[in-house]
Amino acid sequence: MKKITFLKVVRRNVVGLVLLALCAVKVFAQDATIEAVNSSIGLSLDTVWMLLAAMLVFFMQPGFALVEAGFTRTKNTANILMKNFLDFMIGSLLFFFIGFGVMFGGEGAGFMGMPNFGSLDFFDMGLPTEGFLIFQTVFCATAATIVSGAMAERTKFHMYLLYTVLISVIIYPVSGHWTWGGGFLMASGGWLENLTGSTFHDFAGSTIVHSVGGWVALVGAAILGPRIGKYGKDGSSKAIPGHNLTIAALGVFILWFGWFGFNPGSQLAASGESNRVAISHVFLTTNLAAAAGGLFALLTAWMKYKKPSLSLTLNGVLAGLVGITAGCDAVSPWGAVVIGTVCGIVMVLSVEFIDKILKIDDPVGASSVHGVCGLVGTLMTGLLATEGGLFYGGGASYFMAQLIGALIIGAWAIGMGYVIFKTLDVIFGIRASKRVEEEGLDIYEHGETAYNN
Repeated sequence: MKKITFLKVVRRNVVGLVLLALCAVKVFAQDATIEAVNSSIGLSLDTVWMLLAAMLVFFMQPGFALVEAGFTRTKNTANILMKNFLDFMIGSLLFFFIGFGVMFGGEGAGFMGMPNFGSLDFFDMGLPTEGFLIFQTVFCATAATIVSGAMAERTKFHMYLLYTVLISVIIYPVSGHWTWGGGFLMASGGWLENLTGSTFHDFAGSTIVHSVGGWVALVGAAILGPRIGKYGKDGSSKAIPGHNLTIAALGVFILWFGWFGFNPGSQLAASGESNRVAISHVFLTTNLAAAAGGLFALLTAWMKYKKPSLSLTLNGVLAGLVGITAGCDAVSPWGAVVIGTVCGIVMVLSVEFIDKILKIDDPVGASSVHGVCGLVGTLMTGLLATEGGLFYGGGASYFMAQLIGALIIGAWAIGMGYVIFKTLDVIFGIRASKRVEEEGLDIYEHGETAYNN
């Protein structure tokens, strides 16, 4: 009896151990499955967030169109709207076919990547390449469309078309290769880090997108010359009011809204604790800088010109948005307020300096808003970044990297803008004739007008 009982006990224990092992295997398998499912859900969430952000940035295109149209005269409205459509249509096709490879090919090595000629096989970042391409495409279109406003009301349409081609395949992608493409300005162990001890930081494009467009706009407007009647014989500047501040204000609201895709979307992820905290922080800093920029532009204009100017307030909001774009992830909320405040004030002073001292006619203030404030925001990131910023005890390394990176990209944009516009002007002439400019580009260039009674 004892022997039989012993065998039963052994048999039961063996069966129990087998069942226990099977349960353990099942639990481990379930954990692996859950982990795989969670990873898949996280990737899907990140993809949806990236595409949603791309939609918001695309929605900035009508914002730019309305701002530019509102700040210019009725007779040129159809021309302004057409150029904003053109920027996105040409930019989408050429960035897909050539610019994407120039910007992200070659793993950051060399002066530029190789044109991809429509192939996306060379690139893999974890998220769907097609989605990342469209996200980068809307940024490229933003850089291109900034120039439209500064050169408004006197540029031949087909000459602007050629410029759009060149910024989409050369100017923006090459400087983008040096930075977001993993090149020498942002690469760990790259030339700039070896020189200064820090890499260039531009989270969403104060310099890479906005200053590039702003500096090219300044050069283009200078080569083009001022609009007829802008300056008197004594050199004094005369205001040429835009035809509709209502649609300009709507355009700024749209741009403010779209910027919540531009900046938070540059995180390229929303899943997980770190990403949801990061995009929430960027939302806050973006909004605070915009509000401060608008408010302090208003106050500056009020003190300087004795009137609270709506047009300068609108540009102040945009100045704050442009300024915070570089460091929206790196500065504190109070730092964002400081950046917005400084950019709002600097924008008002810059508009007057470019208009009255340099005698460059920029109808919408694009050079000041995007070029000057993009530079200011990039430099202030080196001062106010909570980790490594000069004002937070990080020394001069971070600030010097910001300064050198911004100067290199600025020199590239100004130099290429000058070569392109000067060459086109010498060979073809980029300015519309006097009669076309006086009577309006709409009817002569497009055979139709935006407003018909």
